[in-house]
Amino acid sequence: MEEYEIAVIGGGPAGMMAAIAASENSSSVVLLEKNPKLGRKLLITGGGRCNITNQKPIKTLLNIYPQKNFLKHSFYTLTNEKLLSFFEDRGLNFIEEDNNRIFPETERSRDILEVLTYYLKDVVIRYNFEVNSISDDFIINNEIKANKIIIATGGVTYPQTGCNIKNYSLTSQPLTDIRYGLVPLISKKDLSDIAGITLYDVVISYKKSKVKGNVLFSHVGLTGPGIIDLSNEISDSISYNLLDDQSPQISFEISIDLCPDYTRENLQEKFTIDFQQKGKTLLKNYLKSFLTNSFINFFLEECKIDGETQLSRINKKSKNRLIENLKRLSFEITGFNKDLAKVTIGGVDLANVNPKTMESTVTPNLYFAGEVLDVHGPTGGYNLKIAFSTGFLAGLSAGEK
Repeated sequence: MEEYEIAVIGGGPAGMMAAIAASENSSSVVLLEKNPKLGRKLLITGGGRCNITNQKPIKTLLNIYPQKNFLKHSFYTLTNEKLLSFFEDRGLNFIEEDNNRIFPETERSRDILEVLTYYLKDVVIRYNFEVNSISDDFIINNEIKANKIIIATGGVTYPQTGCNIKNYSLTSQPLTDIRYGLVPLISKKDLSDIAGITLYDVVISYKKSKVKGNVLFSHVGLTGPGIIDLSNEISDSISYNLLDDQSPQISFEISIDLCPDYTRENLQEKFTIDFQQKGKTLLKNYLKSFLTNSFINFFLEECKIDGETQLSRINKKSKNRLIENLKRLSFEITGFNKDLAKVTIGGVDLANVNPKTMESTVTPNLYFAGEVLDVHGPTGGYNLKIAFSTGFLAGLSAGEK
């Protein structure tokens, strides 16, 4: 039986960083990866460009996360400056884009992976090693014995990269409900006719939650940055658990404010004036001032108004219906497009993990890092920041004698 001081399970960004940090103080570290290569999910992040972190000041950054108090110590242990210099020391520089998103200058995620792999030179890596069992005395699959274990197996998203819901059963650690995050929505209505159309800078609402951003229509529903970010709050508010049901039946409504720069009163005044002054203008042409041209026919169908109607012939009831739909166009949602979910909401309960070490308070010498924990953020580099910071802290803590 092989014996190691520390075994890290999972070769994603959190697991690789944990193994690297652990190897700084321990010469006996093994990294167990079920795939033939490391970092499969890392390679597809940011569209293959790898949005490695978000460069907001650390206090501002922490306020983005629902679990900011838990993440605080790990973020200060591995700051963005330390994280980026880790790669810059190997000649990889970075660029900053909108919303403080940080990408490698080469815009290639494989360059991030190459640097991480370089730092793993003192770590034993076992590829094609799927962990099926961990005994109480830390024997893995009856063939590897470790004194300490770091679990960084990820969540349930992108199963082709090795993530699997059964990974949560490797220990008896208490869990919160497992749900999809940063996920496109499936609509009840067939949206094939408007697939590919983007609405820019609209406001999407779900109950009391609002997000401003772009919405992209697909053949099965709605996606785009605005929808993706709002989906976290939606998923948080719905009672389901993928541990019990991997195809939950859901139903709720979202609405889109197509004209967030106008109030209803503004539109009422504008319509009153314009419908008098531009009375011969066809409604479908008038709406080009408010909507993407390719979206107008769909919008008029939802309003049940003929676009060939002249403005002067539109009655008060139809005018009010136009305003209502411009300010609150509703869509009934019947599911999550789980194949495109980017993160997992839920996981190892933070109440039983020491935020200063990432060690379980239930099982000594057992650590957790990354998406397997009940931590998540929006799009924009926030989730890789979690992976690297919690992985680094877990590895550093486990490596201490």
